[in-house]
Amino acid sequence: MSKIALRSRILSFHGKPDQSGHNVDYLEDGVLIVESGKVAICCDAQSAERQGLDLQLCEWLPKHLVMPGFIDTHVHSSQIDVIASYGTQLLDWLANYTFPAESKFADEAYAQAAAVDFVDYSLAAGTTTSFVFTTSHAHAADALFSEAFARDMRLVAGKVLMDQNALPALQDTAESGFEDSLALINRWHGKGRLGYAVTPRFAGTSSVLQLKMAARLMQECDDVWLQTHMSENLEEIRWLESIYPEAKDYLDNYDRFGLVTERSIFAHCIHLSESEIRRLADRGGVVAFCPTSNLFLGSGLMPMEKLTAAGVPVSIASDVGGGTSLSMLMTLAEAYKVCQMQGYSLHPFEAFYRLTLGNAAAVNLDEFVGSFEIGREADFVVIDPCPTPIIERRVAQCTTIAEELFVYMTLGDDRCIERTYCHGIERHNKFTQLIARPGA
Repeated sequence: MSKIALRSRILSFHGKPDQSGHNVDYLEDGVLIVESGKVAICCDAQSAERQGLDLQLCEWLPKHLVMPGFIDTHVHSSQIDVIASYGTQLLDWLANYTFPAESKFADEAYAQAAAVDFVDYSLAAGTTTSFVFTTSHAHAADALFSEAFARDMRLVAGKVLMDQNALPALQDTAESGFEDSLALINRWHGKGRLGYAVTPRFAGTSSVLQLKMAARLMQECDDVWLQTHMSENLEEIRWLESIYPEAKDYLDNYDRFGLVTERSIFAHCIHLSESEIRRLADRGGVVAFCPTSNLFLGSGLMPMEKLTAAGVPVSIASDVGGGTSLSMLMTLAEAYKVCQMQGYSLHPFEAFYRLTLGNAAAVNLDEFVGSFEIGREADFVVIDPCPTPIIERRVAQCTTIAEELFVYMTLGDDRCIERTYCHGIERHNKFTQLIARPGA
């Protein structure tokens, strides 16, 4: 792999920060050197000179901001075409928009083209690691893994398990879902920087047998993840109670089968009981906070501060296509507003920590990505401080890096992302329109 040397402003974190800047690593004049896809040096320019580095060899970007790539812990690659679908809440939205859109993935050529577009759009938004739901078609998962592997992208995905309460064309069976998932695990999990997540859509669309088979996959393949949805919408919760009256609450639909572990990611978790919160904290289950989706579908306000205080790991995610943008900057804007509505101001240090090292730690990937610690995989973005006239004007008024970050998380979107690097290779450049595919 080629060597990269950048001199720029650099921001990363080495732990959860506070508002004073503790655990914030900000270099006003920093040097980042990448060798063989890994961070080799990250230090201030003066230290680099003392180490004998020739700074003339560095590409100098004095006004830009370099930070680790963004991590999206819950997104649907199959739902790009249903973003901005008008007028319904969760269950009707699934029936009217999502399931018909996912049915198109029965066509392998369609699934392949959609995988290319999803990866393109993610990289353009600065996302270098994603946890992705595909569809119930095994070939759709194959297509996405293949495309991510070709870009050397760190991606965790899974074929959706769904054997009831959906369009017949989308339903698998408990047995076929198990066999398809196991084959995908054997083919892709651990290949390059890919990982597999066992993916029951949610308890309402999986039978008891399918949930038991999902647990068997987790037991037989102990380093895979589990991803699903939980407690998103009040009507959904009432519907689930009618399907599984024997379950004491929503979490119990997963917990009684052994599906709640520190490698389990539960999207939404808006309407949890106190008992569910305690049990999640005890078992280490991760919550994916999806603010744009929760607002768009009218599902409610996820109590991030409450869950965090209770010891539940919380990540931040786009949840496209209920979510309204793949941009994690736009996702932060809505996260801030959701927290504000509940009396908590999401500080920009905490917000960007969560997009990077915090999300990586929540999903057990912080030994690989999320920071500029020496030896970490070199996934990073270059932020343009002048992507629009109003952002350029506001950034010019900022006197601290925290103020500048808040501008990006309030006004920013994919236009702020000048370049995106995966494993030390530039995979997106908004000025050259580079989207580096196989052979590029």
